[in-house]
Amino acid sequence: MHDDLTSVDFAVVGGGIVGLATALRLQELHPRSRITLLEKETAVAQHQSGRNSGVIHAGVYYAPGSLKAQFSRQGVSATRGFCDEHGIPYSICGKLIVATDTDEITRMEALETRARANGIEIDRLSGAEARALEPAIKATAALLSPSTGIVDYGLVAARMAELFIDRGGALRLGAEVTGGTETEAGITLNIGQETLSAGKAVFCGGLMADRLARCFGAEIDFRIIPFRGEYFAIRNQPADLVRHLIYPVPDPERPFLGVHLTRKMNGGFTVGPNAVLAMKREGYRKTDISLTDLAESLSYPGFWRVVARNFGPAMNELTASTFRRLYLQKVHKYCDQISLADLVPYKAGVRAQAVASDGRMIDDFLFTDTRHTLHVCNAPSPAATSALPIAAHIVERLLGG
Repeated sequence: MHDDLTSVDFAVVGGGIVGLATALRLQELHPRSRITLLEKETAVAQHQSGRNSGVIHAGVYYAPGSLKAQFSRQGVSATRGFCDEHGIPYSICGKLIVATDTDEITRMEALETRARANGIEIDRLSGAEARALEPAIKATAALLSPSTGIVDYGLVAARMAELFIDRGGALRLGAEVTGGTETEAGITLNIGQETLSAGKAVFCGGLMADRLARCFGAEIDFRIIPFRGEYFAIRNQPADLVRHLIYPVPDPERPFLGVHLTRKMNGGFTVGPNAVLAMKREGYRKTDISLTDLAESLSYPGFWRVVARNFGPAMNELTASTFRRLYLQKVHKYCDQISLADLVPYKAGVRAQAVASDGRMIDDFLFTDTRHTLHVCNAPSPAATSALPIAAHIVERLLGG
């Protein structure tokens, strides 16, 4: 590891899985360069990377031609290859997307068309075929995505951090970037009372992406609106309750995928997430409040335009968050074997959703740059699955490829 950390060739800000993958990619292409990764927490992957469903997404949902579709398709094999190489356990258990009424069948057919346009392996099942695979599930029809899997992305991120350090990278924990300046020669980052000079910098700030971009002069027309996703663990159910991941057919009126039933690598199952406005950007509990963060959300015209467009679904999510019985109703649409007593609170996540000033929820990955910086402005699911191809894209763009 380099001893002089006051001046480096590359700085990566943010120790989530995308930041870690980017640091590794830079090392791969520039093994002699000084590279420092800055993470404000005391460990890596403390936010979105360590608080998600743990799904290896095959890419069923994403618009053909989008970066999401491209990166997800590449990410499945890249994630599996990384796990195989480094002994990280994962399971390709497959996913069932279940329709429970005729309206959902129509939407399911559109989803099948999209998956095939993306080159994703997908199988159409009748209700009887779906129930034969999963006797505990209610379905009138279903899609089977056989290449979907599960993994602990916290373990993936931890291994990436170890590799980065072993290959000579400097990982600085508890190092929050509070400001800085860009010059003709490079960029200077303020880290508390210290400064770090770098030739180029990549910002993978997640929930703080817009603030970091504005701080370094990037021209942006969005704001990060934090949505808390609440999960429940399931108890009192047999280990073979389901063998696949179970997802509802997504509602086109809602920007998220709905409450799904997910197997976990350490055994057991979770259901979730919902999506409710978080009153703090890193607020994982309902009682977590930041007046600054809340004011930024509520004073942003784009937020109110989102609310106006999604008022009914938003109220539905809020009431389900407040009343567990209403949350359970979402699960009962496809699995009525689970009871209220089976739901145990599980760690929540907060999604960093970029919202444009016109109220459009930015659905795809979004990057912007200045002369010496690249900012990852929006990296929603499937960012964890796609971290390695995203990193390759970031580095190519950063270096002018």
